[in-house]
Amino acid sequence: MRYLEKIGGWFLQLLTEMGAVALIFIKAVVWAFRPPFRFRNIIKQMEAVGVQSIPVVLITATFTGMVLALQSFTGFKRFNAEGLVGTVVALSMSRELGPVLTGLIVAGRAGAAMAAELGTMKVTEQIDALATMAVNPVNYLITPRLIAGMLMLPMLTVFSDLIGIIGGYLISVEMLEANPGIYIRRTIQYLQPNDIWGGILKSAVFGTLIATVSCYKGFNSEGGAEGVGRATTGAVVVSEMLILISDYFLTAFLY
Repeated sequence: MRYLEKIGGWFLQLLTEMGAVALIFIKAVVWAFRPPFRFRNIIKQMEAVGVQSIPVVLITATFTGMVLALQSFTGFKRFNAEGLVGTVVALSMSRELGPVLTGLIVAGRAGAAMAAELGTMKVTEQIDALATMAVNPVNYLITPRLIAGMLMLPMLTVFSDLIGIIGGYLISVEMLEANPGIYIRRTIQYLQPNDIWGGILKSAVFGTLIATVSCYKGFNSEGGAEGVGRATTGAVVVSEMLILISDYFLTAFLY
């Protein structure tokens, strides 16, 4: 019976937390269409989420494309199908690896920063001070981060796809001496617009999840520096789990 009580309590807590996250998301969306519009905050958050993540995305996408080309070439060579390496790299990057890896990177970097910043503001009562000055904290702090996450993740994903495909080309053509004409033709021939748009849509969902969860964790942190640390860790872990879980359902729905 104790085990059932624990499972029931855990499930109830999970549902309560999911409801609270959904509520904060709805409030942030509503404030996105109501004045005052915080354009300066939105630009600042877009830079923090997107521009500052470019170096990490660049390195990750380059080496992912290179490894993918190397492994595909080795496997396909056994079946005399080396000409399909470009197709595999392009499809893998645009449909799965580009959006998922970019989401995981942004969750670990920008999501952690969001939770830590808002958590520090929470424990030092700066958020309460905003409310005292008649500034709505959701409008001022969460809505700009939500918009930045929804817009910048797709842009980073397109960048990641391109860099990964270029990395695969360099390994296949320059190192493994594949025919460059066949590589490019096969890449374009089998890559459909739906592959690219599906990946971009996934990344927009991932950006929304990262911003919502990170802001929620930061807003509800308590217990000083230790509580901020727990909120930051929780934001990254939950965001990355949601990215992987939602990726399955989005893939099943989109393709």
